Amino acid sequence: MATSDRIRIAAVALVAAGTWFHLWPQDLTARWLSAWPQIAHLDAIAAAATLVGGYPIFKEALGALSRRRMTMELSMTLALVAALAIGQAFTALVITLFVLIAEVLEDLTVDRGRRAIRDLVDLLPRQVVVRDGEDPRSVAIAEVVPGDTVLVRPGSRIPVDGRVVQGTTFVDQSSVTGESVPVEKIVGSAVYAGTLNQSGAIEVEVASIGPDTAFGQIVQAVERAEKNRAPLQKTADRLSGYLVYFALAAAALTYLLTRDPRSTLSVILVAGACGVAAGTPLALLGGIGQAARRGAIVKGGLFLEQLAGVDTIVLDKTGTLTLGDLAVVEVCPAVGVSDSALIEAAASAELRSEHPLGAAILERAGTGKPPEPDRFDYVPGRGIRCAVGDEEILVGTRALLDETGVADIPELLGAEHLTQVLVARGGKYLGRILVADTLRPEAARAVSELHRAGYRLVLLTGDAWSVARHVGRDLGISEIEAELLPADKEARIQALVAAGHKVAMIGDGLNDAPALVQASVGIAMGTGADVAQEAADILLLGNDLLKFVETIQIARRTRAVIFFNFGGTLVVDALGMALAGFGFLNPLLAALIHVTSELVFILNSARLSPALARRPGASTPPRGRGAAQPGPV
Repeated sequence: MATSDRIRIAAVALVAAGTWFHLWPQDLTARWLSAWPQIAHLDAIAAAATLVGGYPIFKEALGALSRRRMTMELSMTLALVAALAIGQAFTALVITLFVLIAEVLEDLTVDRGRRAIRDLVDLLPRQVVVRDGEDPRSVAIAEVVPGDTVLVRPGSRIPVDGRVVQGTTFVDQSSVTGESVPVEKIVGSAVYAGTLNQSGAIEVEVASIGPDTAFGQIVQAVERAEKNRAPLQKTADRLSGYLVYFALAAAALTYLLTRDPRSTLSVILVAGACGVAAGTPLALLGGIGQAARRGAIVKGGLFLEQLAGVDTIVLDKTGTLTLGDLAVVEVCPAVGVSDSALIEAAASAELRSEHPLGAAILERAGTGKPPEPDRFDYVPGRGIRCAVGDEEILVGTRALLDETGVADIPELLGAEHLTQVLVARGGKYLGRILVADTLRPEAARAVSELHRAGYRLVLLTGDAWSVARHVGRDLGISEIEAELLPADKEARIQALVAAGHKVAMIGDGLNDAPALVQASVGIAMGTGADVAQEAADILLLGNDLLKFVETIQIARRTRAVIFFNFGGTLVVDALGMALAGFGFLNPLLAALIHVTSELVFILNSARLSPALARRPGASTPPRGRGAAQPGPV
């Protein structure tokens, strides 16, 4: 917030308080203005504060006049002048204060998107190690060309798109593809810039660099969408404009029919957009405040307004509907083998492993340390062969067990969505361990609430079809698309928007950022990638999807309050102008009706204030009661 904005808000607030509590004599300004008896009743202090505080409003109103547009600022200017003219100084000050606060809040996040893009570009290494013959050398990333071979060490981000020509590793490529499980890379495997090399050192033959990589295309998509996002006209602008046109037309008609300046003035005084112009930012402030208390940060009233109108909700899978962490979901021992024996054998083999599946198995094994292997050998693409004492332990794929002669391995049908880890010891099949990402505890209830509210739900994911179908079946989502790259997700969102749908997109990863900014409203999970949080219009603190359900309910209630104020103002204005036009209202009574109706609609908006509002819709049950249990995906 600029210093000038703080000064204006503070000055208006202080003068409003002084006016309310009569901190200066009521006849003080009358003595100052005694030379001008026509305006001696005017509160000069309040008028000065209104002029200083409302300078941004008046400036935009003049601009609207030059463009021949009726905007909220223009209607606010007319209302402020009318309020001061009839001696309603406190009303003028309060309206000014509301508008100033609303405008400041709208401007708080203007430059954050650009900063996020700069942070995203900085994610890639600036220096890379190129293999030149036998001697590696460090060069700037800008000097790398397709065909070079770069060395990527464990824990580093891969700087280019290409294929592995030496070494094996596991790569977390959720930032680009959305896959929940790190992917094993062996010679010949494709790798993407921006993904994280988790374990072994590899050499990569460069295929593309910079903006031509999948990562670079994500950056470009975010930049393009941020630049091309057209601002929508605010609801208050629209509604206030209609009311101002209506009032001016009615006043002109009254004067033409009656030639009575008194009745004409009464028509102008009784009609006004103050209930909408002041009530709308107050309602939006209340809605944003409520959402924040529920754990959702809405980056402006515009996005709350847009959220109220969505009809289609698109959900990412990994990190959004699921926890994004691997866990053992089922232990399937062979006949005569205990669960503990199966887990202990697998845990011994995984003690020296860097595979994410091993971490899940060790977590299931608990605090008891399994026996250390005397020999350990990792077979790329197959699994682990190790020895504890005189017995060989095999942990990995069916192919690993088959090639070593382990027999009597039963088929497991209907579990294509799970990762199976087979275990054998001393040539005997012990069983299998099923590992998967798990659903968020609240996901089923959140999806059910959205279905009940009539929203169309679509699941878009970069994960495998078998996993996506299982998640959709568990949650009751029938529209599913899987194995999508970020550009594919972006294209799906664009197609939905082009078809006339109002789309909300919920995601958490770097790969979701282009889709988030293409959606009518983008929602990011609070522990997701920084660029996704900045690209989104709404941020869910933590990862509770029920916060999103509550935010939609708040948005719809806020919109209902705004439209009630508009409808009510229109009815009051129409009746008041009709009475004023026929001479039944004098200017003083017209002003009283104006101020009273304005106060009613402002108080209606104030009901959305977090301090006064009741929890809208279905509330989240206490933790541990009524929440859906995690399930395998």
